[in-house]
Amino acid sequence: MCSSDKSPSSHDDSTQFRRSRFGSSTGRLSWWFPLAGFVSLLWFLARVIPRPSRAAYPCQQVAAPLAGGFVVWIAGLISSVFAYRKGIFMLSRSRIALAGACLVGASILGFVTLMAAPDPMVMASPATTNDPIGEAKGVNPGRVVWVHDADATDWDGPGDGHWWEPEHTRQVAVDLMMSRAIRYLAGEGDEQGAWDALFRHFNVTHGNGDVGYIVGEKIAIKVNFVGFLDTGDSGNVDPITYDLVDRLDYMNTSPQMMLALLRQLVNVVGVSQADITIGDPVALFPNQYYDPLFAEFPNICYLDSRGWFNRTGMSPSSVDFYWSNRPSNVTQDKVLTSFAEATYFINLANLKSHSGGGVTLCGKNYYGWLRRPPIAGYYNMHDSLPSQDPTSGSYRCMVDLMGHAHSGGKALLYLVDGLYAGVHPDEDAPIPWDFAPFNSDWTSSLFASQDPVAIDSVGFDFLQEEGDPRLYPQMAAADDYLIEAAQANAPPSGTFYDPDHGSSVSRLTSLGVHEHWNNSVDMQYSRNLDPVGGQGIELVIVRNGLLFEDGFESGDPSFWSGVVGG
Repeated sequence: MCSSDKSPSSHDDSTQFRRSRFGSSTGRLSWWFPLAGFVSLLWFLARVIPRPSRAAYPCQQVAAPLAGGFVVWIAGLISSVFAYRKGIFMLSRSRIALAGACLVGASILGFVTLMAAPDPMVMASPATTNDPIGEAKGVNPGRVVWVHDADATDWDGPGDGHWWEPEHTRQVAVDLMMSRAIRYLAGEGDEQGAWDALFRHFNVTHGNGDVGYIVGEKIAIKVNFVGFLDTGDSGNVDPITYDLVDRLDYMNTSPQMMLALLRQLVNVVGVSQADITIGDPVALFPNQYYDPLFAEFPNICYLDSRGWFNRTGMSPSSVDFYWSNRPSNVTQDKVLTSFAEATYFINLANLKSHSGGGVTLCGKNYYGWLRRPPIAGYYNMHDSLPSQDPTSGSYRCMVDLMGHAHSGGKALLYLVDGLYAGVHPDEDAPIPWDFAPFNSDWTSSLFASQDPVAIDSVGFDFLQEEGDPRLYPQMAAADDYLIEAAQANAPPSGTFYDPDHGSSVSRLTSLGVHEHWNNSVDMQYSRNLDPVGGQGIELVIVRNGLLFEDGFESGDPSFWSGVVGG
């Protein structure tokens, strides 16, 4: 049963980029710290005063120390200046003892002020470019396809309806983006041949033989509906009507991107609707997103937390999931039934920066694949995020989530919906990006790969280049999970990553390849620079239907024999 209707830059390297954006000297950075603290204070008050419960949000837990540090800093600054001026005044009156006390007090307060200067976050060290680690995956190893089509989005921002409405996101353009992403990823000239290549590669590498998709096999798709989290009666979706009522412009996986993928699976691959599950098990599937999908595909299983109104509710299977840091006295996690029963898994994530993780892409999309991260009695997945543990070479639970037999072990395809990028959970709406080719417009992008580490590495470079108002992608250890995942067989943390067993039995192998691009203009990785001998990532760029080779539009691509631009 699918449902249970129960009832109602500088362009030379990343170091130069960081300097160009934040200043080239320690002196200039020192003024950035109090500015960030002041902004954090204003933002904390603006968010928490209207709704005090927001103080528990991870983003507020990041902002609160900055805001508090700024208050201490400014109070110390004012007090030290006052004490100094008072001391000088007393000295001019020959009141030596009082003058000395005031000047000593000014010195102490000044020292406290310097120590309390708010640091917006520990900043990441400059990344090393084109130095791949790990083992590239996919039918074309390490390949990531980036499709950018500015015509897919036509929205003037909040007040101009909502970005997910059909008049603002063009379904025909998104369909073509999905088609191009699949064809260029596989290096095939038609959609059917491309999907067959992806399925065959999966089955060959999983010991199933050189076979494509077989009718009756189930496919589960995990999307990112963090803006629809089922929080009882206080969420953004009304649990009684399933209408989206708050934060209507939040950056969730778009209905257009989901529909484009479903059309490919049903109409091209030939998957029966009843064999496809799509959704986010910790969220509600609101009517505004559900209705256009259901109208075309009424027999697909639309997964959500409750299973009301013809949706499919989440339920645990008998399959165990283990954390490789081996936490004690925690409730045993179970893989959800929809994912345990699937033959293939598709990770359809979003392009966003994140207050706790720095970025949220395919790796972070697994938060919610099991359950909500912070639930009493269970291991708290937030504990291994860089906001909580900024030390490089630390255990990262995302590696376990990426490597379990029923998650990454079944992953046929990784996609990142980048139509409208944003900042989680701070912003209520997407943010236009400045660097080329976005040029103060929406990101209007789709990324695709069969390598989970490579696709997140590319997404990371994009997010770090653009940054955001709070610099989350620049926080220390933001890419540590990628380094750990690429070297899961011998990670810097020394963790024996084995999420399939309750003890260290079978260590994960490398989950993919990680590196950083050469710069944000050329966007070249190791296999772009050396197509024959490169061992890292290959970024294939398709902008407005044109393949880009070495920065030039090449029109109909002859890059691979038989591939057409479409």
